[in-house]
Amino acid sequence: MKRPTASSLPDSAQQITSLLGDSWLPHIYRERILKTRTRSYHFGDLPRNARIEIQHTLLGVELKIGRRRFLCPDLAMARYLSVFARAGCKDVAIPYDITRVSCIADELESAWQRMLLLIEHNFASKTTRARIRGLLIAKLRSEIAAAGPGTAMPEFKQSTKQRQPA
Repeated sequence: MKRPTASSLPDSAQQITSLLGDSWLPHIYRERILKTRTRSYHFGDLPRNARIEIQHTLLGVELKIGRRRFLCPDLAMARYLSVFARAGCKDVAIPYDITRVSCIADELESAWQRMLLLIEHNFASKTTRARIRGLLIAKLRSEIAAAGPGTAMPEFKQSTKQRQPA
């Protein structure tokens, strides 16, 4: 790519999102997560540029964001939530089916790393890379917020196969 000017930074960010295609994190969120049964998760206000760690404690797995700790049921859920915490999302949807969380966490982490690698590969200047990264994360955060966090509790169908209406 050419060396971008200040006015072409949004165009450069758009080129990165087009290179990502189906690997763009909000696309995965809309197409793979929100189309299934989900429940919402609220982080609250997250500190900017906070260090994000996954810790194994006696109580289980915790996601540490800055000084705050979030208890997670397993490592897959901590990995899943850490991607959204890095992006600074306040509310996200979590798949209700826990067997799918690990696979989706892999996909989300790969998409995040691919975005960072494309930025690193296509831009030489550290300041340009930082600006493009900031633009992409802001766009990612706004698209996920626009898609919504899903319902607070998943809907359950009340009908059962055992009872047939008379």
